[in-house]
Amino acid sequence: MLPTPQADIKQNTLEYETRPKVKPTGFREYDARWVFGEEINTLGIQALGAGLGTLIRELGKEPRIVVGHDFRSYSAQIKQALTVGLMSAGMEVHDIGLALSPVAYFAQFELGVPCVAMVTASHNENGWTGVKMGVEAPLTFGPDEMGRLKEIVLSGEMKSHEGGSYIYHTDLRERYIADLTKDVKIDRKLKVIAACGNGTAGAYAPEALERLGVEVIPMDAELDHTFPKYNPNPEDLEMLHAMQAAVREHGADLALGFDGDGDRCGVVDNEGEEIFADKIGVMLARDLSAQIDNAVFVVDVKSTGLFKTDPVLQENGATTHYWKTGHSYIKRKTTDLGAVAGFEKSGHFFFREPYGRGYDDGLVAAIAILKMLERNPDKSMADLRRDLPTTYQSPTMSPHCDDDKKYAVIDRIVEKLSKRTEMIGQKVADVNTVNGVRITVEDGTWGLIRASSNKPELVVVVESPASEEARNKMFGELKEVLDGEPEVGAFNQTL
Repeated sequence: MLPTPQADIKQNTLEYETRPKVKPTGFREYDARWVFGEEINTLGIQALGAGLGTLIRELGKEPRIVVGHDFRSYSAQIKQALTVGLMSAGMEVHDIGLALSPVAYFAQFELGVPCVAMVTASHNENGWTGVKMGVEAPLTFGPDEMGRLKEIVLSGEMKSHEGGSYIYHTDLRERYIADLTKDVKIDRKLKVIAACGNGTAGAYAPEALERLGVEVIPMDAELDHTFPKYNPNPEDLEMLHAMQAAVREHGADLALGFDGDGDRCGVVDNEGEEIFADKIGVMLARDLSAQIDNAVFVVDVKSTGLFKTDPVLQENGATTHYWKTGHSYIKRKTTDLGAVAGFEKSGHFFFREPYGRGYDDGLVAAIAILKMLERNPDKSMADLRRDLPTTYQSPTMSPHCDDDKKYAVIDRIVEKLSKRTEMIGQKVADVNTVNGVRITVEDGTWGLIRASSNKPELVVVVESPASEEARNKMFGELKEVLDGEPEVGAFNQTL
């Protein structure tokens, strides 16, 4: 068994080659992410695999696991090291090769394998790596499991076990696409941009959408781990601008954008307007609640207030619960409540039976959007956008804050804002502290500050149903609070 990992990130060359290096902050709330080489080395990944195998046995789960990797120059190497560690703990490893995260989740069901470890840094920039893990489909780890995994790995509690084995599967891509498209046919004539950002989705999305019967224009679908044009992130302005330009150039009905591991979907409509994913969620909730009585939905705290105030959802008898941001949190809450679906502002969509299996899948979301358009043959995507009540939203804004400081900063901000009785000249109507702090005033204007779960950043979102002025005032007052915290750095973007 490997020696206990060194948590101090400073190592000389000899130590780097002979001793695991694992930075403790890489163990996040619901997955693991590090800058490869700087914060974790190959032996550290191997230790992570051994620790995960140890935890799986400790939890009393069957020692069988699906592994896959995204398209980065080092991801296959990382998956191999993880596999060695898993096998040292006696795990039966089912390797599905290059894959999207939802393909790995699908493989749990398709192969009857209970556990999963998907090597991906999702939309993080090049240089990052990570692992999304779970032991009970369709759920993935939360803070309890991640905390125990961190303890096992950093304390060297990994246990060797006989019986480790390896099976490579070559056909999961075809089985996944066939499963997605079976019994689904889009008869409405639609021209769709499939924007992949040169990430792994390029190997899946164009073909899957074509099999549905729509006309597909692939955009940046060639796999290139350097991400030469922009980061594959449907919240990133560069990707959105490219999608907007493509819609206008080709006269498309919409553009669908997928992130680096294919579990998120972003939308630009036929007029070249970006529709934030939470507004897409409201559209889908309207569509689904018209078919299902008393439909229940789960959304994250970054999402629009329309889920509570939209008259169509109210008329349809829909109920919405706001919950913690994060794919593992929304996935679990959606399952626990028996909800029809869960939505995140970041573009994660979680559809349960009969629409999906409960995990986040950008292509399942894309199909749901196309089916919604099919059920509204006289309306364009822009028409459906205009049908929603007007609100003035911000993008997701992210000021820098070190991983080892951000939660203490948020604790102080929550304490300050929870005591406020007035914001932007109005009485405070509600304070939600389930994940950071979301403060709402009388006219429905709200603002959120929380810690990012996967990057050294905070997250700030504001929205007003009243006016841009009210939205901007809310952001200004939240920024004043942030300016009082010296550990908070510059924003990636602002209003």
